[in-house]
Amino acid sequence: MDFFERQRQVKRMSFRLILLYVLAVLAIVIVVDLAVAFALGAFEAPAAELAWLMFWTSVLTGGSILLASLFRTIGLRAGGGKVARDLGGVLVPEDTTDLRLRRLRNVVEEVALASGVPVPEVYVLEDEQGINAFAAGWSPADAAIAVTRGALDRLNRDELQGVIAHEFSHVLNGDMRINIRLIGLLFGILFLAIVGRTFLYAGAFGGGRDRRDNQGSNPLPLIGIALIVAGSVGVFAGRLIQASVSRQREYLADASAVQFTRQTSGLAGALKKIGGLETGSRLTSPKIDEVGHMLFGEARLRSLFATHPPLADRIRALEPGFDPAELTALAARWRDAPPSGLAEDAAMGLAGPEHGGALPHHETRLPVNPGAVAASVGTPQQPAYRRAESILEQFPPEVLARARRGDTAPVLLFGLLLSEQPEVRDSQLAVLRERHGDAAAADALAAVGWLEGLHPLLRLPLAQLCFPALRSHPLARRQDLLGTIDALARADGRISVFEYALTRLLHRDLYEATYDSQPWPTRSQSLASCRNAIASLLAVLARAGHPDEASADRAYQVGLARILPGQQIPMTAPQHGVLALDGAWPLLDGLAPKDKSLLIQAVVAVIAEDGTMTVPEQELTRTICGMLHCPLPPLTT
Repeated sequence: MDFFERQRQVKRMSFRLILLYVLAVLAIVIVVDLAVAFALGAFEAPAAELAWLMFWTSVLTGGSILLASLFRTIGLRAGGGKVARDLGGVLVPEDTTDLRLRRLRNVVEEVALASGVPVPEVYVLEDEQGINAFAAGWSPADAAIAVTRGALDRLNRDELQGVIAHEFSHVLNGDMRINIRLIGLLFGILFLAIVGRTFLYAGAFGGGRDRRDNQGSNPLPLIGIALIVAGSVGVFAGRLIQASVSRQREYLADASAVQFTRQTSGLAGALKKIGGLETGSRLTSPKIDEVGHMLFGEARLRSLFATHPPLADRIRALEPGFDPAELTALAARWRDAPPSGLAEDAAMGLAGPEHGGALPHHETRLPVNPGAVAASVGTPQQPAYRRAESILEQFPPEVLARARRGDTAPVLLFGLLLSEQPEVRDSQLAVLRERHGDAAAADALAAVGWLEGLHPLLRLPLAQLCFPALRSHPLARRQDLLGTIDALARADGRISVFEYALTRLLHRDLYEATYDSQPWPTRSQSLASCRNAIASLLAVLARAGHPDEASADRAYQVGLARILPGQQIPMTAPQHGVLALDGAWPLLDGLAPKDKSLLIQAVVAVIAEDGTMTVPEQELTRTICGMLHCPLPPLTT
């Protein structure tokens, strides 16, 4: 199943979720209607009065549920970090020196680079000793990954990598948005139980002597009991909904993690430690029922409507010869001496990532396999992970450290944009002095020295490593930085492919992290309605990778035939070069998943017409996929 098919499945899952929610609300409304009518003796009243009572009871009950769901959903608009903090999560500092936390951040960065998605915020649930994790957020741009202290302490690097890859599959598959919506919907369903307890308390314990004198006519306790019963119906419905949307997705996420890391031992080892350790995957937070469906492992010991498949079945899917009795043996071995992840790393020689090899010479045109590039969208394979390791290995440690910090990441971005032409650089430095002072200009010049010799293929990955650090700044500061970066890119009166890629991907990342929506209105589009936008995109791409008019036109026609066969649209030189793409994104992002798949194939066909890929073509392809929300792993040689 490819990325685009999974996107179609997510849309169908969203429809099923809404349907189940509506049915649950209807069941609760009926229970409350009947209980209130019984408590008030309305069944003996005229039919018109009974109908009127049940109408308003239905409106109040349904309205309360919907408002509670809406309230909780709005409260989650702050992104995945909000969910992690609600559960007691502590943000892992970018420059942490703690070995376990550094290992965690390294693994998350590697998997993010290999997946082609922004590096998420990373949290640790310090008070949780069970082995568990989750990914939360509305989109990859505002995602957060949280792991428990138990996972940090007990899992070795391979096992931690398997768990993180599992969670990233939820990011790539679009499960996160469903999960976070489900939190809001479940809160509304469970809300009546809270109101019922309040009514019961007010009726049973409030009012003193007046309560005793009027005990027989006080309907509050009965209404409270009815609401608690309705809340129990909500709990039942909520568990059913959680189970219905979670179990098969966990199998898919396990399979995706194995496909990603190309080894089953890490993920299977993590699951075995859950089964063999006393703490398992259990969590102690009182809010855990809200998020049970989005966790790596079952948070409670229960079998009815479990949100995850049985542990033994998950392990057996990874290791067909697995014997569940092995968990009993592991439990006996670890009862007095629980495993240490760092000690296992040292014993296995997993002190750091393997080298993936040096990048080619700056001017080399890389061979390209069209089928492999198109198939890799949203479906990272093991080579992509090794390439991510290689990318991180080739950055000097001091550059990586600066990219991860909120105060120094902007300086690196300024340095990446400073021109080699003295007159242009002088103009850029004047912009920095005007906007941020002399110190910022001096730091940007120093950054040029840090980045000396950096391979062009590493510029965009380094910029994307800087993006998460910029999210930590207040909104006004972020807007100021975006303005400065845009001014530096335009200082020479034109925009290169790299400058365009950096500015547009940064703006999209920060916008979506702040507002939980695309920077443009989302409307469904067809290939026919996007005809001119598609032609413009293919023309820009053809001119970026082909030096002469004839070869560019030939590549353009190959791409056009792939997505709009039989249509004759002459290639015209975009008046504003790569900036012509700005008008295309709102249209192209509205294409259906199957049409986006065709578009990516057409993009790759343009690039592959001469059998090689230049650095600008790689940067432009990554930008196209990023703006269309089709995450592209690093392109391997």
